[in-house]
Amino acid sequence: MTDLKDAIAFAQAAESKWPASMHMPDGQFVMTYDSGEKAPDNDVLGPVTPRGGHAGIVLRGGKKLAEWGDVDRADMTFSVAKSYLALLAGLALGDGLIRSLDDRAGDYALDDGFESAQNRDITWRHLLTQTSEWSGSVFGKEDRIDHNRVVGLAVADAPKGTRRPMKKPGTFYEYNDVRVNRLSYSLLQVFKEPLPSVLKRRIMDPIGGSQNWRWDGYRTSTVTIDGKPMISVPGGGHWGGGIVISARDLALMGLLVAQGGAWEGRQILPKGWTEELVKPCPIAPFYGLMWWLNTDRRQFAAASEKSYFALGWGSHIVWIDPEHDLVTVLRWIDRKQAPGFVERLLGALRK
Repeated sequence: MTDLKDAIAFAQAAESKWPASMHMPDGQFVMTYDSGEKAPDNDVLGPVTPRGGHAGIVLRGGKKLAEWGDVDRADMTFSVAKSYLALLAGLALGDGLIRSLDDRAGDYALDDGFESAQNRDITWRHLLTQTSEWSGSVFGKEDRIDHNRVVGLAVADAPKGTRRPMKKPGTFYEYNDVRVNRLSYSLLQVFKEPLPSVLKRRIMDPIGGSQNWRWDGYRTSTVTIDGKPMISVPGGGHWGGGIVISARDLALMGLLVAQGGAWEGRQILPKGWTEELVKPCPIAPFYGLMWWLNTDRRQFAAASEKSYFALGWGSHIVWIDPEHDLVTVLRWIDRKQAPGFVERLLGALRK
């Protein structure tokens, strides 16, 4: 398929400009540099893994249509980890560890992180839709660092990191990695088991994932639960750490979600959870439960409006398109060029 080869060539030519070392010439971590953070906000707390090159996989009907680059190399994935947290939240709900997404998260907490007047009414749904307005610090990072952060379709009123007045939980959307780390810590408290272990046992091993992925925590994120030290992992690589994983493993995860959480006749995720993931948040209709939506085709104009995505800075994209039965993974692509690949891929499939 010449047109498919053209689409792949386009993607290969649009590789991310991030340095292979993941550090700028002055030594700053490229993620905090891109975010415009200065000391002490830019302090890196977790491991930083040098990156590989651009890679991609396209699955159609669950079968490999194309792959290119080193799809077995484990690389940092940044905010794709948020979408994994949503899968784990589904397991917690299915296990009865969380009774309802609309329960107050503080009712399950083993610490005092939800006791303030600002935080006490925050629900699991608020945390999963990034509408919690949780206020505080997690493992040395204050929520203020990501106030007024612009990601995707957001519009900020002031420079990132500028403190703003808090609003009522559930009434305001803000992409905030400190609050996502609070969600991760809260999930650790209900599982009482490190989240990487839960992910491996319950999801990645059953779907045939490799053994070379990992989920790194922070030097500051060891906690004690039931007398046992455990590392609480971040929902991204903003300050280092996060999920380090291959394109092939990402494609397996995407295929699991595309198949309604079922794998070879076995229901891995609770039935109905994948539908819950992609219900638009009422105040942020471009966002579901830690998954990005293509509402009004704002993410990718050429893609079906039913498409949804796990997205990570850098850029890392897991694109699920139910209309075309596609699961596509792109690693280290210039985000501004990604729509061009989407347009070319769909154009090739229509011929």
